[in-house]
Amino acid sequence: MRTLIILALLVSGAGCTRWSLDHHLNNAYRYYEDDDCERVMLELSQAERRSRSRSYLQPEISLLRGQCLERQKLFVDAAQTYQFIIVRYPTSEYAYRARARLETLRQLGHYHADEPVRAVPAAAAPRS
Repeated sequence: MRTLIILALLVSGAGCTRWSLDHHLNNAYRYYEDDDCERVMLELSQAERRSRSRSYLQPEISLLRGQCLERQKLFVDAAQTYQFIIVRYPTSEYAYRARARLETLRQLGHYHADEPVRAVPAAAAPRS
């Protein structure tokens, strides 16, 4: 009987972890729709911590992170995130989407596939 109770607690604990992960991922999408990338990044970080044993969710988390980086005009970081997805998960649906995002960035002039990605320093603030 004791073994059965312990197994039931372990199974229910795993379900709570999955629920918590889904909760954070759903919140991230909700905040993305509201154009609140700061909260998206927070929710994605929390989802990522809970998904360590579920690596199949990493490309989805990374794609949403890349899209938020684009919204924040952090194109170099977004491109690096998309390249990570393509290299690490080449056959996933998210690799296909990451390639499309890179092509869009290329067409907009924010990414050049033939050149290595480089950071451009921000303009210096005027001194008073």
